[in-house]
Amino acid sequence: MTSPVAATQKPVDLQAAEVQAQLHQDDTVLIDVREPMEHQAERIEGAVPMPLGSLDADALRQRYPGKRIIFHCAGGVRSAKACGKFAQGNDESTYHLAGGIAAWKQAGLPTLKPAKPGPIPIMRQVQIAAGSLVVVGLLLGWFVTPWFLLLSAFVGCGLIFAGATGWCGMANLLTVMPWNKI
Repeated sequence: MTSPVAATQKPVDLQAAEVQAQLHQDDTVLIDVREPMEHQAERIEGAVPMPLGSLDADALRQRYPGKRIIFHCAGGVRSAKACGKFAQGNDESTYHLAGGIAAWKQAGLPTLKPAKPGPIPIMRQVQIAAGSLVVVGLLLGWFVTPWFLLLSAFVGCGLIFAGATGWCGMANLLTVMPWNKI
């Protein structure tokens, strides 16, 4: 059961410069709630990767007792969700980098990138796969049988569903492919 305080408490939005200043203190930990592939592609120095889907608030509190936890993601949406998950059952304040790593870079602050580029980002892979399936469905529907047009319709419905719910089956499938393993 969630305490009334935590249920109504909103995360504290921190600007990039504020987060950078706090990172130089020993009482702050920056948690990156993006997916491992995103963290590997570009990250804020010192950020600890912990994807939103596997965020364990109790384990985080035990690992960093007495520390201020600041969450960040790509644009601020997932980090706000992480704050909500972290705050459940507690009345402590939660903090996140408003605007995520995008705001960090916009503020001119440094990020770390690997020397060798990683795989194509998942959403670009989804776009490539979905577009390819639509074209294949159209070509097969034109040259073989109109029944193949259902493939294009299926992909279109999947994209509509992903946009409406925020859950993309194709992205989840592509995430487990061997070329996307870290």
